[in-house]
Amino acid sequence: MSYVGIVLISHSVKVVEGIHELVRQVEKNVPIEIAGGTDDLEIGTSVEKIQNAIEKAYSDKGVVILFDLGSAIMNAELALEITGYENVKIADAPLLEGSYVAAVEAGMGKTLEEVVKTAEETRTSNKIHS
Repeated sequence: MSYVGIVLISHSVKVVEGIHELVRQVEKNVPIEIAGGTDDLEIGTSVEKIQNAIEKAYSDKGVVILFDLGSAIMNAELALEITGYENVKIADAPLLEGSYVAAVEAGMGKTLEEVVKTAEETRTSNKIHS
């Protein structure tokens, strides 16, 4: 069975390593790749790292990309253009919460559109219910 792959992008490699470790605790089958920091491990993002992560996570079910902030989306869009894959979507979702939910949904065999939609719903979810 193939799954929607997930790419986690952050300006810090430590941030995506930590999220990857957390998400792996709940979902072991989904391909999850990280692209954190610059090529020399400084704070920033790398188009080449993102491109490589997309290619490793890619399957016929596609890939969802989640990112932290700022220029990460520009580099994600550029890497996506370079790969030429059409079945890849960038989710407008919080990196941690969106990644967690996306991994669970992908592990249930959901489609790319379903995984992206559920990840994006974490933008408006309440953490405290009163």
